[in-house]
Amino acid sequence: MAVFSMKQLLTIVLSALMVSLSHGRVNPSFKIKAVNLGGWLVTEGWIKPSLFDGIPNKDFLDGTGLQFKSVKVGKYLCAELGGGTIVVANRTSASGWETFRLWRINETHFNFRVFNKQFVGLDTSGNRTDVVAISSTTGRSETFEIVKNSNDSSRVRIKASNGFFLQVKTEELVTADYAGDSTWGDDDPSVFVLGISGRLQGEFQVANGYGPKLAPQVMREHWRTFIVEKDFMFISENGLNAVRIPVGWWIASDPAPPKPYVGGSLQALDNAFSWAEKYKLNVVIDLHAAPGSQNGFEHSSSRDGSQEWGLTDATIQQTVDSPSLYAVELINEPLAPGATLDSVTKYYKAGYNAVRKHSSSAYVVMSNRLGPAEPRELFPLASGLNGTVIDVHYYNLFSDIFNNMTVQQNIDFIHTNRSAQLNYVTTSNGPLTFVGEWVAEWQVSGATKEDYQRFGKAQLEVYGRATFGWAYWTLKNVNNHWSLEWMINNGYIKL
Repeated sequence: MAVFSMKQLLTIVLSALMVSLSHGRVNPSFKIKAVNLGGWLVTEGWIKPSLFDGIPNKDFLDGTGLQFKSVKVGKYLCAELGGGTIVVANRTSASGWETFRLWRINETHFNFRVFNKQFVGLDTSGNRTDVVAISSTTGRSETFEIVKNSNDSSRVRIKASNGFFLQVKTEELVTADYAGDSTWGDDDPSVFVLGISGRLQGEFQVANGYGPKLAPQVMREHWRTFIVEKDFMFISENGLNAVRIPVGWWIASDPAPPKPYVGGSLQALDNAFSWAEKYKLNVVIDLHAAPGSQNGFEHSSSRDGSQEWGLTDATIQQTVDSPSLYAVELINEPLAPGATLDSVTKYYKAGYNAVRKHSSSAYVVMSNRLGPAEPRELFPLASGLNGTVIDVHYYNLFSDIFNNMTVQQNIDFIHTNRSAQLNYVTTSNGPLTFVGEWVAEWQVSGATKEDYQRFGKAQLEVYGRATFGWAYWTLKNVNNHWSLEWMINNGYIKL
């Protein structure tokens, strides 16, 4: 089928949604029982790690946090004050200021972004070539090559754009003027022990990692094979009535999205709508990745772990122009405090109005903020608008409180704490409630199949009270309990 224009896409999305959804308050005879199609149109490396296997020099992808310890002085490179001034080598341990996040140019050349978001570069204004972190943009001066020791990949040298290597002359003086080869010994001021503090494996990393020649082939093959028609048949035959499909903001520009993103995801979405219609499934489109990243995580396609969305009106307006706004979920998991309540509210108002220009009956889903946010903070906005839904995500993970819980304590937490949390955001005259993400996985070690069955059953009982419905995360995953397909096929969950 042909790639759809925004208007055509809008028509299809709304038609799929209106099969079973009515305008305004809940229809008690129908609730969404959905599964997320995670890792398909928005990449998450932990869901399908093999997608990254063919990337050249895949250890150095965008957002990788590098720490460099000088073998000569025994201390770490550091962007003094977190950026805005010189680079030194006087720290005995490494944390934020001592971490340099990669921006990948190609498999051999990179930019280094520091804590305060400046880039490492060269200062040639004096008699030396000092290493500084003062520029907010990248250019030739901010371009570096990482040269590994062929016998010990943990030892590296950093080659600057002037053809010389960085060297540590003193703890307070790092320059780019070391010429020649190296024996890689501890007396060489141009040698560093490399440490990696973190990695990202999202859409930006996979597309930019493969580069403009390989990425189109790899990504289109992934979209063609990861989710197929038989998956929609499986979903329909196993007690589900909907899919929640995460998409990225770049789909608005398909088939020619901005670099490094690859065209073709809109065609895959087109196929999903056709299959959903064939198997009588509803479609919830979720803007999972907003321009600049709304939370700094790889699943929102952050380039380097930074959260840029919502800091300016420009990122908000750019998101409003996305066709995914015409479906339902305006954005996924904005992270407080970077995504302020004011910026999120402004965006949701604009997004709601964009939907209502084209439909008076489609539901508009607003995701609660992550982090220190009040669960009802969107009520003043959502309660005054027709057909709104509040999306909450409940995982017995990602918090220390779950680390030592037993099987029964986890189940009790669902019946007591999660039940109370859901009741708190479910009101008679407020927005509908949607548990848009949950999973039958936890921190318990050695749990039996029966334990998982009880845990999943408890969540289905509680989350089934959400007035709009729920969606399991996710259909397919190399981690078995995160894969609803595996959980159903192996008798862990029955719907």
